[in-house]
Amino acid sequence: MTQIVTRFAPSPTGHLHIGGARTALFNWLLARKLGGRFVLRIEDTDALRSTEEFTQAILSAMTWLNLDWDGEPVYQTRRLALHREYIDKMLSSGQAYWCHCKPEDLEERRQAALAAGGKPKYDGLCREKNLGPAPGAVVRFKGPEAGETGWTDLIKGPVVFDNRELDDLIILKSDGMPTYNLAVVVDDVTMNITHIVRGDDHVNNTPRQILLYKALGAALPQFAHVPMILGADKTRLSKRHGATSVMAYKEMGYLPQALNNYLARLGWSHGDQEIFSLDEMRELFDLSHVGRSAGVFNPEKLDWLNSHYIKETPPEALGELFWPYLEKKGYAKPDAETLVKITHTVRERGKTLVELADKAEFYFQELPPLDPKAATKFLTPDNQAMLLAMKDVLTKPLTAQGFEDLLRRLAEEKAVKLGAVAQPLRVALTGQTASPGLFEILDILGPEKNLKRIDAALAFRA
Repeated sequence: MTQIVTRFAPSPTGHLHIGGARTALFNWLLARKLGGRFVLRIEDTDALRSTEEFTQAILSAMTWLNLDWDGEPVYQTRRLALHREYIDKMLSSGQAYWCHCKPEDLEERRQAALAAGGKPKYDGLCREKNLGPAPGAVVRFKGPEAGETGWTDLIKGPVVFDNRELDDLIILKSDGMPTYNLAVVVDDVTMNITHIVRGDDHVNNTPRQILLYKALGAALPQFAHVPMILGADKTRLSKRHGATSVMAYKEMGYLPQALNNYLARLGWSHGDQEIFSLDEMRELFDLSHVGRSAGVFNPEKLDWLNSHYIKETPPEALGELFWPYLEKKGYAKPDAETLVKITHTVRERGKTLVELADKAEFYFQELPPLDPKAATKFLTPDNQAMLLAMKDVLTKPLTAQGFEDLLRRLAEEKAVKLGAVAQPLRVALTGQTASPGLFEILDILGPEKNLKRIDAALAFRA
């Protein structure tokens, strides 16, 4: 049996976006499920827009998503001699020809065709002239002028195009660079790609590429065109719907396992199951379960998944994941035991790593800013008297349980409910009315910071 080979072929003209990441994921899953190879090919022939920065950004995004590729990345610009070799063969065999038509003449003839009710396709003027190379000339593929070209798509089913709708596409530009359709076919043929899984915005390219495969005498791969990802307004996902770059989601504090899980479910299903590890997806993935309808990006669903994976991450690992967001603010990293304690107090309180870092920031501030409404409500003269009494008993380090026992005793002595003791103290220690568990906070901050924050609260005047 022929080994399955899939590929992901991004152009380094921008960052890896959500749609591209899902395409990469589906190709990766298919190859890994069937014991095949997954190839990463950087299609960098757009010299004006391709940059090394974007190339590295794509590689970083793939690595962050844990989508490992087999072998070294393949760079299309390093294969230009091979592309030209295939073009020369097609010229020699009569399957391609030189075209000397000038762009302005082509446009004039296209407009005339439209005015006459025809198609704005190339009219074949140079098709049988047996021309040779010349300044400004291009090479065109001599496509069939009748019949149909079709394939059975692994997602869409049978797809057929009338060859009369397909003009003689350019395969070598006037600057000597091969065009996308030619380069991609030569690369897929010579790299033994067996399955091409890509967005359905490529459907119109596929009949042209199939004709090139046939002209080269190459076996056809199997094609699978994945529906697009739409925004909530059912238009193609774009920046107006929010972030579209994979690494933007990393910066916003999403975990790669959450993004992978979400992208897989944005078009693929396995019964009613919603949560999948990458290993589970690899075992269960099947193109036959990829839907034909466009997926609608739902940020709330991604938040829900991310929250799940945050809670599933061991505190030791989770602390290291959200710490960089605090480090950017200039805070000194605590010892490992303290960071784990802090993580325990915030892990249920945020949907992203950024939110966890924000919830934990008060631990590291010299004095957390007091919320004016909270301070006015809870740092009243009566409550400040209560804080003064607490100051006298919070002088020794205790465990969270020890602090709880101490404050409960104080509440009994003062004949008040625990909340009357806890809420002013919470505002004094965190600046807010909502926070992680108060007793854990007392333990983590320790006597010195606790007393310093109480002193600052005692100085508050509404």
